[in-house]
Amino acid sequence: MRRVALPIILILFGFVLGAQQARAESWPSAPIRLINPLAAGSAPDILCRLIAEQLGRALGQQVIVDNRPGAANILATQAAARAAPDGQTLFFATSLALAVNPHTFKTLPYDPEKDFLPIGMIGRAPFFVVVNSSISANSLGEVIELDKAKPNQLAVATDGPKNSSGMLAAWLNKRAGIELLQVPYPSMAQGVQDVIAGRVQLAVLAGPIARPLIEQGRVRPLAVSSLQRLTVYPQVSTIAERLPGFEFIGWFILAAPMGTPPNIVDRLNRELDLILKQPELAARFAELGIYNDGADTPEGTRNFVRAQRSLWGEVVRTIGLAPE
Repeated sequence: MRRVALPIILILFGFVLGAQQARAESWPSAPIRLINPLAAGSAPDILCRLIAEQLGRALGQQVIVDNRPGAANILATQAAARAAPDGQTLFFATSLALAVNPHTFKTLPYDPEKDFLPIGMIGRAPFFVVVNSSISANSLGEVIELDKAKPNQLAVATDGPKNSSGMLAAWLNKRAGIELLQVPYPSMAQGVQDVIAGRVQLAVLAGPIARPLIEQGRVRPLAVSSLQRLTVYPQVSTIAERLPGFEFIGWFILAAPMGTPPNIVDRLNRELDLILKQPELAARFAELGIYNDGADTPEGTRNFVRAQRSLWGEVVRTIGLAPE
């Protein structure tokens, strides 16, 4: 029986591999769906659509952006995880979905490690610590010294303690040994207005929000949360220059459901890398407050996501944020 069964199993296995290879070779056979967990019209959505347009041209099939915002990116991430692994559904994956949520929620309807294949890096989005132009401090170090001299006198606008800017402010307090008062806003637009008016002294802002305000002189940047200074703002120091190793960034990667054929993943990675290295696209990214160094490899992207997930776990534990 065993002698008869083994050849049959091998034949069936060959049929399965052959079918997978045939599907991969004919891919893409129809428009591709790119699930986006963010709202239409937002800066990351503009980024997503730029990638979709260029990717569609490279692949010879339209790439349609499917926006599914809400629930801390969970709805979209679950839909992407459950999609067929045939290369016809891709995921515009965020740091919130794959690195932060595993530490801020007790349970999730998806597994960020087991349900997704990272394809390539799209971009990194640092945050800016900015101040009202009337504040005397001209550096993060001076703000730290001001707060230590007179604790609880300086307030920072954020989008809430369990959102990115609030977590950054809390981690900054812990690392620097200061006590900036966090003022949460349901909308950062209101927080920005209070900083401009001087009702709140500081704010933590995502790059796309901070950039026009900085260029208009309405706020003054003190520091950026990436490890290296940004080429578009070489004069703005990093938080890490004062607090070594401090990195706190949002990021976006292209991912696919687990089980997507390797040659499809490799093709997408090559095309994405070529797209990201177009000078005009890099300039557009900079306008949106996003920077990148190419797509990296699928394995390199996977290692980056794992490292970021570990880092966010450290941040959540350090600031004492309880999972929901």
